[in-house]
Amino acid sequence: MTSARTLNVLGIGGSLREGSQSERALQIALAGAAEVGVRTSLLTGPDLVLPFYDAGEPDRDERATRLVEAIRHADGLVVVSPGYHGALSGLVKNALDYVEDLRDDQRPYLDGRAVGLAAVAYGWQAAVTTLEQLRTITHALRGWATPLGGSINSAETKFDEGGGASDEKSVRTLRLIGRQVAEFAVMRAA
Repeated sequence: MTSARTLNVLGIGGSLREGSQSERALQIALAGAAEVGVRTSLLTGPDLVLPFYDAGEPDRDERATRLVEAIRHADGLVVVSPGYHGALSGLVKNALDYVEDLRDDQRPYLDGRAVGLAAVAYGWQAAVTTLEQLRTITHALRGWATPLGGSINSAETKFDEGGGASDEKSVRTLRLIGRQVAEFAVMRAA
């Protein structure tokens, strides 16, 4: 790493189920980012159980404040959502809605940050449409979606507790997504 300060890549996603397939996919992507030498952190499941985002309500609970501050200080993000009924989960969407709290920052929204994206769903249709939605949201929030995104069909690919998966190509894809986020952050900081 060429930066004088430690760069941070934040992972957001997963589901309420501990050790979910999407959470394991997120951990693999963050491991790829860590290979570049950045610090990684993770907000999943219970960390994302937040009140529905309300732009008219300025008060935030402890978890919402922690999420917003983590995004504010992140040099890059990796977002992995399960695909539910052809769309990203409400849990992940609500968390991304809180990025609106950064609108008045010197670096508003996700400006100047790479965002690696992946969707994990039981079927290709939901995996692909969920990834497409994540890309659209990232662009709307001024983030730079990495060139590579991941659509993973959990009917075919199973992630294990050890950081691997039944499909090595999925592991390589996720690690590369994490690396692209970290490499972008390093180049931007140089």
